[in-house]
Amino acid sequence: MGRGMKAGKRAKQGNASQRQQMAQMQALQQQMEQVQAEIDKMETSASSGGGAVEVRVNGKKEILDIKLQPEVVDPDDIEMLQDLIMTAVNEALRQMEEISQNEMNKFTGGLGLPEGMF
Repeated sequence: MGRGMKAGKRAKQGNASQRQQMAQMQALQQQMEQVQAEIDKMETSASSGGGAVEVRVNGKKEILDIKLQPEVVDPDDIEMLQDLIMTAVNEALRQMEEISQNEMNKFTGGLGLPEGMF
């Protein structure tokens, strides 16, 4: 130890640094929660069959609405309707995933975190 240094002085500086890092991490977590809350409120929609089926989802990836045009409802071709619904749902969910990733990347872009971590 150098002259005038007391034992444990470095540890106090380390503790201050750790407290500062913890405070930064907590602030970062709060910001991320805020971004996620904003994403959860977002909505997107997708259609299939030339607009015969439309599906709307939110950022929580919950289906909010499914609209069917009357002409797509054919009791003799249920499989086509099922395929159209599945296609529209999958596309709406894919779009929301892309929106979510873009919003998170805006937030995490300057943090040097691995892509796809959130």
